[in-house]
Amino acid sequence: MSLLDTYNFEDLVNEAERLVIGELEQQLLARGDEPDEDQVLDMAAYALNQVSPRYRVNLLGRIYARNVPEQYQDEIRSAVAVAIAKVMRG
Repeated sequence: MSLLDTYNFEDLVNEAERLVIGELEQQLLARGDEPDEDQVLDMAAYALNQVSPRYRVNLLGRIYARNVPEQYQDEIRSAVAVAIAKVMRG
């Protein structure tokens, strides 16, 4: 039997996804850009591949993941800005 059949992995979450998507939304609104769905997904994927993951599983992990160091926020902002520039450039 596989691990996926044996264990519940639904609570295993990469908080970087939430952070990248939130930052992507802010930067796109600030720029006034209205990319299509494929472009937004490409931007999110590119940015997520540039930042360190922040996985969490339980309540304590959720609390820890919400306390994001400024250095990590800067990493997210930078990765999102680069992703927007690359995708919008085509």
